[in-house]
Amino acid sequence: MSDKKRGLPETVRMRHGSHFVEELTNRSDNSIGKMVPLSAVVPDPDQPRSAMGDLSELVSSIQHVGVLEPILVRPLNGSSTNGVAAGVGQAYKIISGERRFRASMEAGLSEIPVIVMDVAEDEALEIALIENLQRKDLTPFEEAEGFRALADRFGYTHEKISQTVGKSRTVVTESFALLQVPAVVREAANALGVTTKSILLELLKVESPEEMILLLEEVAGRGLSRDDLRRRLRTDKKKDGTDRKRPFIYQYRPTDQSFKLSLKFRESDVSQADIVSILKKILEEIEMGTAH
Repeated sequence: MSDKKRGLPETVRMRHGSHFVEELTNRSDNSIGKMVPLSAVVPDPDQPRSAMGDLSELVSSIQHVGVLEPILVRPLNGSSTNGVAAGVGQAYKIISGERRFRASMEAGLSEIPVIVMDVAEDEALEIALIENLQRKDLTPFEEAEGFRALADRFGYTHEKISQTVGKSRTVVTESFALLQVPAVVREAANALGVTTKSILLELLKVESPEEMILLLEEVAGRGLSRDDLRRRLRTDKKKDGTDRKRPFIYQYRPTDQSFKLSLKFRESDVSQADIVSILKKILEEIEMGTAH
C-alpha cells in the first residue's frame, strides 16, 4: 500500500488513556462530523470484529442518553452503495463503530452521529484494525491475529505495532508467539475461559494439541496460575524421564524472508521476557562495537 494518506500518520502514537477515533479526528481539518440517517449507513463485511456480543446494555444507554460517541464512516458512491435504501442521498460505509450502529437500530433511532473520513478501502481497513486493537475485551488470540494482519497486510514491524497501539514491544512479541497455538487449542481455551496470556504461552512447551487441551482443562478446573503450570510441567518432565535440560532454540524470520535469526540457550526453560532481554543486550553490544 502506498504511504500516501495512510490510515494512521507516523506522528500519531496511541495510548491506553485516549480513544483512537479522537486521535484520528484531531489529526486534520478534513474530517467532518454530522448526523446522518441510519438508512444511509451500511456495515463493512470485511471489518475485523466478527462478533458484536451482547448489545442490550448499549441499547439501553442509547435509549436514555443517545449515541455519545460518533461512529467513523467513509463516503460511498455509485455501485458501492448496494444495501443502502433508495432516495437517502449520500451513502456511507462504517470504518469503526458497528456495535453503536446496530444498537442504534435496535433502540429505534432514525439517525446517528458520524465522523466522515474520505479514505480508500485499504486505508479504512487499516484504521479499523488499529481501532479494534484498542478494545479492552479482546482475547489474547484476537489481539495476536490483529497484530498479524497489520504485519502481513500493511507491512508493520513489531516496533511500529508497539508504537501504534500503545503496547510494549514485549507484549507484541508474545502475541506473535501465540500464533503457534493450534486452532483446536484456541477454541478449547476460549470455551474454558482461559484467557491469561502468560498461561497460554506456557502451552507452547508441550508438543501435542491433546496435551495442551489437557493442561487447559486442569488450569480451568483447578484455577492454576502461570507459576503453578510451570511447576506442573517440570514435574511431568521428571516423571517421564524427559528432563534432560535440552537447550532451547529461538528462531525468527521476518515476513520478507530477508534474514533468519537463531539463538541457542543453555537452559531448556526460556520465557519470552528472557528472549527480549537477550536481544536487547545483543543490540547494546552491537551499538557499542563490543559484539563478537
